[in-house]
Amino acid sequence: QVQLVESGGGLVQPGASLGLSCTASGSNFRRRAMAWYRQAPGNQRELVARITGDRYTKYSDSVQGRFTISRDNAKNTEYLQMNTLKLEDKAVYYCAAWAATAILSTVASQAPNYWGQGIQVTVSS
Repeated sequence: QVQLVESGGGLVQPGASLGLSCTASGSNFRRRAMAWYRQAPGNQRELVARITGDRYTKYSDSVQGRFTISRDNAKNTEYLQMNTLKLEDKAVYYCAAWAATAILSTVASQAPNYWGQGIQVTVSS
């Protein structure tokens, strides 16, 4: 079983930056694809960014060029650096992970196996 714990959310003004972290328990972190999702009120949960064990990354069009996903395998932690935040970035952000055995096609087509509890990011003037 993998437990994911997010940290770093909060309230910021438009144009500001904010960083999120997610620390995973369990083994084989370096082999796991990791991701950040978000869900705004009334909306479906959507993929924000994803990073594989080989550090291939994918971003949603809405955050491309503003957000950066990264990972530190020595710390079992993934990060999301969010720059130039917009009002529409306000949401609950979820850390997610796939099984260590998941291949790229699985990661690309199936939902993650593990989820964090979510952390609030509020962008408001």
